[in-house]
Amino acid sequence: MLGVERENNFDKALYCADPLTGLITAAALVRPEKKLAFVEVKSVAKRFKEKAFAAGANREQIASCSELGLELNEFIELGLKAMQDVAEDMGL
Repeated sequence: MLGVERENNFDKALYCADPLTGLITAAALVRPEKKLAFVEVKSVAKRFKEKAFAAGANREQIASCSELGLELNEFIELGLKAMQDVAEDMGL
């Protein structure tokens, strides 16, 4: 969706959620348990500030969650919860 106009909330949500999933996955994989169940919002938010961590996860895209009226921590919480709900299917 880079270079494409985000016309509706679905487009905006998809645009900012895609890199968030990479950041959350990386946060899980650096933990000894390598499980999403042990990942917390505060640890993902801390890793968000570390540009070298999961460098491929575009922070600007993730931060665009504000276009949906969501604060960053609120958006991280939504994404983390959604991923935790399907963690077994993901092998995490």
